[in-house]
Amino acid sequence: MLQLIASDMDGTMLNEQMVISDYNVSAIKHAQEKGINFIVSTGRAFKEVKPLLDQAGVSCPLITMNGALVMDQDGKTISSTPLSDQLAQKIIFLLKKAGLYFEVITTEGVCSDDKAARIENFANLLESIDATTPYKLAVSLASARMELMNINYVDDYYGLISDPHIQIFKIVVFSSSGPEELKEVREELAKNKSLVITSSGSNNIEINHIKAQKGLALQSYADSLNIPMDNVMTMGDNNNDLSMIKIAGISYAMGNATKEIKLAANHLTSRNTDNGAGKAIEEQLQELSKI
Repeated sequence: MLQLIASDMDGTMLNEQMVISDYNVSAIKHAQEKGINFIVSTGRAFKEVKPLLDQAGVSCPLITMNGALVMDQDGKTISSTPLSDQLAQKIIFLLKKAGLYFEVITTEGVCSDDKAARIENFANLLESIDATTPYKLAVSLASARMELMNINYVDDYYGLISDPHIQIFKIVVFSSSGPEELKEVREELAKNKSLVITSSGSNNIEINHIKAQKGLALQSYADSLNIPMDNVMTMGDNNNDLSMIKIAGISYAMGNATKEIKLAANHLTSRNTDNGAGKAIEEQLQELSKI
């Protein structure tokens, strides 16, 4: 019997406008009205995802930064798994040496040391989601969205490490050239058994502590509610969703999901741009009504 739904955001719950569609909002609220728990499980930081939920009128707990920080609906910490200062320093040194652009996600939110690169990467994301969006328009839209996403611009990432009040939870590396540019550094990072390397798109890699995974965080959250994993439903599209797709009794791959996600999931829904997440929820609610 379905008791808990966990959904990814980018490529899953968010549409081509990077918002939660009315259909998806209605499906979430329908499930909550039926007494089913709903939790967001995202690679985003709290300050990136909370405005989207508030805009949609959705209140729920959040698994953020791939499981590094779990928070209740009021933003209070349930659990956290940051990178150690030593690990973070090694990663930053390696990425700087490789000449790659990356962002550091901390207790203070998303930090960038290059505003132009941040806008360029966000524009590339918008363009990839909707091929009809001209690149110049995507840049304009990205520039306008920056003020809404609480980005912290810093001069030096090493200053974050030296600040005793700041914890680093995740580091995201970007490439406009594609996965080949990231291959070498990804392989080097993967040698460290204290890290887990995933991705939320073909042009990035996401670096977390090995214990900061969506599946582990979801398992812990379900355990806290005494909900068996057979009664948990998950939805995702990319490889940072794989750990939670594998452990859930009911799992949905989006129509736009990677091959790995489609092979691991036991259900398939339509694309994120076609309300696939909401349709998957409604499909399971209909199954419940037959019991």
